[in-house]
Amino acid sequence: MDRRMNRRDFLGAVGKAALASFTFPYIVTSRAIGGAGKLPASERVVLGFIGLGGMGMGLLNGFLGNKMVDVAAVADCYEPHATRAKQLVEERRKTKCYAYKDYRELLDHKDIDAVVISTPDHWHALNTIHACEAGKDVYVEKPLSHTLLEGRYMVNAARRYGRVVQTGSQQRSGSEFRFACELVRNGRIGKLHTVKVGIGGSPSSDWTPDSEPPPGLDWDLWLGPAPYKPFNERRFLFSWRWCFDYGGGMITDWGAHHLDIAQWGLGMDESGPILIEPKKATFPTRGIWDTATSFEVHYTYANGVKVILANTNPGGVIFEGTDGWVHVNRGFLDAHPKALLRETIEAHEIQLYRSPGHQQDWLNCIKERRKPICDVEIGHRSASVCHLANIALLLGRTLRWDPEKEQIIDDEEANRMLLRPYRAPWHL
Repeated sequence: MDRRMNRRDFLGAVGKAALASFTFPYIVTSRAIGGAGKLPASERVVLGFIGLGGMGMGLLNGFLGNKMVDVAAVADCYEPHATRAKQLVEERRKTKCYAYKDYRELLDHKDIDAVVISTPDHWHALNTIHACEAGKDVYVEKPLSHTLLEGRYMVNAARRYGRVVQTGSQQRSGSEFRFACELVRNGRIGKLHTVKVGIGGSPSSDWTPDSEPPPGLDWDLWLGPAPYKPFNERRFLFSWRWCFDYGGGMITDWGAHHLDIAQWGLGMDESGPILIEPKKATFPTRGIWDTATSFEVHYTYANGVKVILANTNPGGVIFEGTDGWVHVNRGFLDAHPKALLRETIEAHEIQLYRSPGHQQDWLNCIKERRKPICDVEIGHRSASVCHLANIALLLGRTLRWDPEKEQIIDDEEANRMLLRPYRAPWHL
């Protein structure tokens, strides 16, 4: 049976289970999570993992170190990845782990509470929506979506089925990023006027000939909703990021991290910019990769703050105000005046979400049935800023954005780029 042609039957079979999972939430006991010894089954979260490449294996290793977690199954359309993940689970936990090529077989498991998704970007929406429909909570890698409107579909699915969905923008769980944003939000640098976001540009490459897929790879399933293209090593494994068919280049790869922090510091978690101006861009002129190798984009927010995204800016996020600045990156925090680094955020001031760690925060929220630090709506809004940059750069013109209606104003060509057509039989 071709499971792709029976999605309606599949959704009907899981609908009641999804709603029941939301109606009867987990019971939170008084036992402290992370205490000595193995937690009883009633306090553990059973996980499935979808996508076991480099990021997927990193997340799997991390979750296997948490006694709050059991791992029941893994899924990857590249058999060597699924096999090594299965072996890792069974060696570490001495328990049976199922391995699948098609992630929908993993979602059929009634004992799986939640899934961790680390597939290429073009799969995030379908993986997440199907998981929500199957009654599973979700941890999905950033950027949340491959196209802007996919993100809204993902938010709607999470809300409809009552799922806890964490976006893998883990910088929000870093103390340096939280403190930097608290300084900004509490006016310590005066009136904020400019935010500079620095990320590298995408690489370029020479032409590489197409070839047969490696043994164990279902290339048609890997492509999924993306346009059909012959196998090429430049489209596979880490390299897919530099192809618009599957990713969005550095703007969605690292931009999803640093623009997320810009949104947090601006207090724009449920909104976005109103003007997107492409100042310059360079795209590859040969080879398979087609995302921007250099770029500069200016955003304007309704409050007048300018955000400047450029591959030539210093790495990380610099918030500039009338009385000083703060610069934050991973493991790095600087400010002017230096006394800002010794500031204390008082109890009556804006206190941002304090995460116990990005993965642990998600697990806690599953138990307590509440939104995590980087909820699906936050992930969607931050990814939207990235997608709007790519659209503006590709079209080479300024976009006026309505963040409430999520539409580009008076530009139908640009609006058509908010969602990519899916290859049959896949559809949202």
